[in-house]
Amino acid sequence: MPKLRRLSGKQILRILQGFGFEIYSQKGSHIRLQRIVDGQEQRLLVAVHGNKTVKPGTLKSIYREVCRFIPEEEIRQHFYTE
Repeated sequence: MPKLRRLSGKQILRILQGFGFEIYSQKGSHIRLQRIVDGQEQRLLVAVHGNKTVKPGTLKSIYREVCRFIPEEEIRQHFYTE
């Protein structure tokens, strides 16, 4: 059964930037990311608290948001162990 990886906010940012998301705004530790695909804006919000590990519930929530824009088959390997 796949297990959720322990990721920091910075690691999540790197993963999402690899899929074409760019930082467009930041307020405190909350970073807004966006990418434009087929003329449509796709936006996400990620909390980055240095190298602190993101809590599992928050990580699952971010994963669900990301799956709205990136096929689960492509993103799953970055968030779950096999």
